[in-house]
Amino acid sequence: MSDISTEKYVEEAKRGIANTVLQKALVGLQDRFGRGTAEAYRRLPEGPDLRLKAHEIREKAIAHLDVLLEILAAKIRASGGYVYFAETAQAAVDYCLAVARRNNVRLVVKGKSMVSEEIGLNPALEAAGIEVVETDLGEYIIQLAGETPSHIIAPAIHKNRQDIADLFVQKLGIRRTTDPPALTQAARKALREKFLAADMGTSGVNMACAETGHITTVSNEGNIRMATTMPRVHVALMGMERIVARLDEYEIILRLLCRGAAAQTMGTYASYIGGPRRPGESDGPDEFHLVVIDNGRRRILADPQFREMLCCIRCAACLNVCPVYGKIGGHSYGFAYSGPVGAVVTPLLTGINRAKDLCCGETLCGACKDACSMNIDLPRMLLALREKLAYGDADWQVEPASRAEGLAYRGWSWLIRNRRIYELGLKLAAAGQQLLPQKKGMLRRLPPPVQGWTQSRDLHPLAEETFMERWRRTRKG
Repeated sequence: MSDISTEKYVEEAKRGIANTVLQKALVGLQDRFGRGTAEAYRRLPEGPDLRLKAHEIREKAIAHLDVLLEILAAKIRASGGYVYFAETAQAAVDYCLAVARRNNVRLVVKGKSMVSEEIGLNPALEAAGIEVVETDLGEYIIQLAGETPSHIIAPAIHKNRQDIADLFVQKLGIRRTTDPPALTQAARKALREKFLAADMGTSGVNMACAETGHITTVSNEGNIRMATTMPRVHVALMGMERIVARLDEYEIILRLLCRGAAAQTMGTYASYIGGPRRPGESDGPDEFHLVVIDNGRRRILADPQFREMLCCIRCAACLNVCPVYGKIGGHSYGFAYSGPVGAVVTPLLTGINRAKDLCCGETLCGACKDACSMNIDLPRMLLALREKLAYGDADWQVEPASRAEGLAYRGWSWLIRNRRIYELGLKLAAAGQQLLPQKKGMLRRLPPPVQGWTQSRDLHPLAEETFMERWRRTRKG
C-alpha cells in the first residue's frame, strides 16, 4: 500500500489553508465544476432522478459481485487475456512486478489510476529498476514535482502556470514560458518519446461489464488510449467493485460519471478493452492482464453500514462541492482518496482509529450526497464512523478515540436528568463566565479543554435568566 499520513491531517490542513495559490485554485474549481455538475444533472433527459436508478444498478452489482466477477474473468480469459484476483495491495504489486520481469520491462507508461496510487505501484516498480512515467498531464506534472495527487480528476490543481513553467524549465530543459498551450506541447513532446519506447502500459478501470467481458477507460487527453495500445503489455488495475451486469446499465453509469467528474455530457475518449490484440488487428498489446483488487473491499462488502461505499465510482463530484475540501485541499487527507469519499473510504481501508481526523473533519452539510453521481449517502456513513470512534467497535478493531470525552458526555447526560443540580450548574457557569475575556458583550476566549470553540469566533454568554426561570416567572404573572 502507498504511504499513509492520515495522522498529519490537522497539520496539512493548516498548511493548505495558508496556501494562497491553492485557495484561489479551489475556489475556481468548485465554482466551475460544482455548479456545472448540478446543471448537467438537470439537463439529463431523465432528469436528476437518473442518479437514483444508477444507485439501484450499483447496489444490485455489489449484491452479486462474486457472480459478475467470475463471468467477467471467464470472458476475458476466453479472449486471450489474463485475470488475477489480488487479495492485498502487496499481492497486486507482486503480480505486476512478475509480469514486468517476465517481459523484460524497462519502461512503463501509466494511464491515470487512483487504485495504483492506493497500492503504491509506482514506488515498487521504481525500486525494481523500472522507469515509470505518468502520462495524464496533471499526474505527469506532480510526478516531475515529486508530489502526490491533490484531486481525483485534477491532480495538479494546487499548482499555477508559473509553478509549472519553473518545473518544466528544471525537468524538461525548455525555455521558460507560462503559455498553457506551449507548456502542454512541451509535455506532449516528452511523453510521445516515452509512449514509443515503453515496454508495458498500466491503467485504471472506470467500469467493467460482465455481459460483454470488457473494461472501459474514460479520459479527455487520449493518453490512456496510447498507454494501453502501444506497449507490448497492458496491465489494468481494477477495484473489485467496479463492475455492472449489463451494457444498458453500463451506459447509465458512464453518462453520470462524466457529468459528476467534469460536468461533461461525455468524456472525449472512451476505450472498451477485453483482451490482447487479435490476429489482423493493427494496434493493441500482445498481452492483456486484468488485476482485480480487494485490499479491504470484501470487509466493506460484509458490513451493511458501509457496503454502500462500494457504489462509488470515484467521479470526484463530492470534492467539487465539499466546503472542507474547498479549504484544505487534497494533500491533507494523507492517502490516495480525498474529500468526502476519502473521509469515508480511507478509514475503512487504512484503519478507523488511524484516520479518525478525516471523518471527524467533515461538516455533515449533505452537499456531497446532493452532488454524488451515484446518490451515495456519505453523511450517514460519516456519522457511523464517528459512532464507532465514540464507543469503539470490536469488528473493526476500533478503540474509543477519547475516553475522557465519553466520560464527559455521560456526566452531561446525568446532569441534564437532574433538574436542580443542572440549574445550580448553570448559575455557577453564569457567575464564572464573568472572569472570561469579553468584548461588546461576547465571550472572546473559553478555558481549556473547550478553547477550540472560540479559536475563530466569539460566543454569546449564558443569559442572566434561563428559559425555565422565565417560564416560571411568567406563569406566576
